[in-house]
Amino acid sequence: MSTAGASERVPGALRERLSDAVSQLAAAGALIVVVVVLSIASPDFLTANNLFNVGVQAAVTAVIGVGMTLVIITAGIDLSVGSVAALTGIFGVSSMVSLGFPPTLAILVGVFVGATAGLINGLLVSVANLNPFIATLGMLSAARGLTFVTSNGQAVFAEEESFRLFGQGELLGIPVPIITLVLVAIAGHIVLTRTRLGRYAYAIGSNREAARLSGIPVRRYIAYVYVISGALAGLGGMIAASRVFSGQPNYGMGLELDVIAAVVIGGASLFGGQGTILGTLIGAFLIALIRNGSVLLDINLFYQQIIIGVVIWLAVYWDQFRRRRIAASSG
Repeated sequence: MSTAGASERVPGALRERLSDAVSQLAAAGALIVVVVVLSIASPDFLTANNLFNVGVQAAVTAVIGVGMTLVIITAGIDLSVGSVAALTGIFGVSSMVSLGFPPTLAILVGVFVGATAGLINGLLVSVANLNPFIATLGMLSAARGLTFVTSNGQAVFAEEESFRLFGQGELLGIPVPIITLVLVAIAGHIVLTRTRLGRYAYAIGSNREAARLSGIPVRRYIAYVYVISGALAGLGGMIAASRVFSGQPNYGMGLELDVIAAVVIGGASLFGGQGTILGTLIGAFLIALIRNGSVLLDINLFYQQIIIGVVIWLAVYWDQFRRRRIAASSG
């Protein structure tokens, strides 16, 4: 009996892994199609300068997306990352201007502020048992309000020229934001595939109650993933602040939608239990290419939003479709 049960579970697990692979291949295929179309439509697209610009533009979304991937895998969501990124930019730059902190320490201040916001989100979700949507929606509003209060609604301009290097510098000809993204992505992949946190995140997202009954400290690990999400929002906010050499209180409005879209387009399930860092990177670069191509082809900004919205619909519909197929074949 147990042997038969095991033999039934293996094909089901295999089908789920194949479904995940198909989702990533579909996203990668869409990315290739967009690259080919833009290469034909615009002679400026394949220039080294433009491709580096695409990479830098995608870096912030992708860095924050790594944290969002962890959250969504646990069947949660973090709507506050855009506001938190703006808040960290203001605090980080202000620490240089008002307290005389060096750029490296200011960046760490930004990451710490983001992690603190993430911890509050995590405690609201795990301890107060608030719905992740509600908890992070509240943080979205609170963080944005705090950003405007602390800055008086004005941009805070940096004074230390070396701060530009984090968002505008190059190392061996490669933009620093892209190098930062690669390091964050590698770390995120290792966390998801080689650590207890990654295994527990998938288990919690697949079946939270079963994870609790199996001895996993669910509340603690949910708090962990929100802290990571907040910290990476802080890191992304500091990259963005460095790019414009200032903390901007209006920065990040709508950024959470791009980040969530990148994760979902990359194959993560909003129902939890599925998602990869590679998929998120593909989704982030696909969105960056859509925006970059729209600029090159002089497409109205509002049409860009429509295109990305439709892509999100298709990604979520595909997620629901494949889940129904897996459930039907397993039953």
